[in-house]
Amino acid sequence: MTRIDASSSRPAILVGIDTEADNQWSESARRTLEVKNAERLPGLQALLERHGVRPTYLVTHEMATTESSAAILRDLGRARRCEIGAHLHPWSSPPLSSQPDAGHPFPSQLDTPLLTRQLRELTEVIEANLGVRPTTYRAGRWGLDERALPLLEELGFTVDTSVDPLLNETRKGGPLFAGAPSQPYRPAYSDVRKSGGARILEVPVSSGTMPHLGKPLETLYTRLPPLRFRGGLKRLGIKPVWLRPSYNTLEEMKAFASALAQRGTSCFNIAFHSSEMLPGGSPYSPDQRSIDRLLSDLEGLLEHLTSRLGAEGRTFAEFAAGFETRAA
Repeated sequence: MTRIDASSSRPAILVGIDTEADNQWSESARRTLEVKNAERLPGLQALLERHGVRPTYLVTHEMATTESSAAILRDLGRARRCEIGAHLHPWSSPPLSSQPDAGHPFPSQLDTPLLTRQLRELTEVIEANLGVRPTTYRAGRWGLDERALPLLEELGFTVDTSVDPLLNETRKGGPLFAGAPSQPYRPAYSDVRKSGGARILEVPVSSGTMPHLGKPLETLYTRLPPLRFRGGLKRLGIKPVWLRPSYNTLEEMKAFASALAQRGTSCFNIAFHSSEMLPGGSPYSPDQRSIDRLLSDLEGLLEHLTSRLGAEGRTFAEFAAGFETRAA
């Protein structure tokens, strides 16, 4: 596949796929950790490659240690058809918490020694089993906090893509990213939502309101309790949009991407789960028909980004290299 010029001024298409066991929304599935969705990755890869996109597979512990899924990821990685990154699920990454109510935690809820050990174990097992040291990270359930930044840097990570500027999971004990920049930035060690002096590059997921409210109002919007207030605002014509085929329609994503391009965005950061490719693998994909729609919308979005907006596919590692080049 054609290599990308790191210094290219064209906006990047980044596709970060949370590559994890089937249906991790289900408590029973979190116990069994089946990885049948890995069989769907070659087909997804072919779709992305038709549009010049090399995805970044953000891999959990079970995907790296189960031979059936590891073999598929190993082959894709060795052929340099993708980037292999890391995705920490605290309930499946050893050492597991001994707390009886550990359940389904955000990484940000772990104590620092356990978070440190899980991150190190995940990084090392990906390197050992998939043959590459990961440099791009996404926290499971978006659960990033300030403690993770120096830990990730110590392990050699150069990119994080856990921040979603519209995310408010405080009702579940998770993070709030209200006010975070929408464009890539170096976060502060004291607050991942602010620009600062960290070495790691934060590449937020592409999300925002339509119509665009501007950062102050969008920050206020994100702080509102999602279930109580966002429905009412949506009836007034204000709605959240992500470049996530399972969240928004193709027309919504295309309109949002075009608005981002008009504001001079440096990247379009698309996110979804590998398990969405499997019938019953996620709440978003109960059957093959829903998957066919998701894939059709994904292909339509990529066509819009490449043909209409002049964007080009890159991995997160390639984008970070270009970020350094442009900043120099």
